[in-house]
Amino acid sequence: MIQANVAIYPLQQDTNAAIERAIAVIEASGLQCEVRSMQTELLGPQDEVFATLRAAFAAAAEVGPTVMNATISNACPLPGA
Repeated sequence: MIQANVAIYPLQQDTNAAIERAIAVIEASGLQCEVRSMQTELLGPQDEVFATLRAAFAAAAEVGPTVMNATISNACPLPGA
């Protein structure tokens, strides 16, 4: 199991569509996740987490220029996990 903290930063965009699309992909993944005001935390098997991050970035990037910042750890899972 690994945990990822991920934030999407849309560049030169007037809406939050990129963020909303990335969150939708993460929530649909079936992984444990918590959406927070500045980041989204997700927890699950390594292959699934990385696949979800890739899909979330792709969904956000379809809207326009996007930066994804992710911190990934195998040492600090979500509380209660």
